[in-house]
Amino acid sequence: MLPGRRARRVGEQILHEMAYLLLEKVKDPRVSRVTLTGIRLSNDLKQARVYFSVLGEENQVARAQAGMEGAKGIIKREIGLRLSLRYVPEMRFIHDTSLAAGSHMERILDGLKDDA
Repeated sequence: MLPGRRARRVGEQILHEMAYLLLEKVKDPRVSRVTLTGIRLSNDLKQARVYFSVLGEENQVARAQAGMEGAKGIIKREIGLRLSLRYVPEMRFIHDTSLAAGSHMERILDGLKDDA
């Protein structure tokens, strides 16, 4: 098996479960508008960087970050129950700015199109 292949597969399962948990189990209003965009799992499956996006101002991003950190215990417990993993990875939540950057680029291109 190629190095990292299992980490990608397990990461996808974890991301899928986390998306479900954010919709159904986590009742914190700070995470209601959060979109999970990706995950990077270490090869030993003990560390996970979970990327999320939320549209809005900087204070909404900070609120969403705090909400994700607050829901970390529930998420880890539920993933441990749902997936048969030896260890539930330690999660670090990172704001993904690619959606905001893409939206900004789209507005610029629309402005150029209107000028032409």
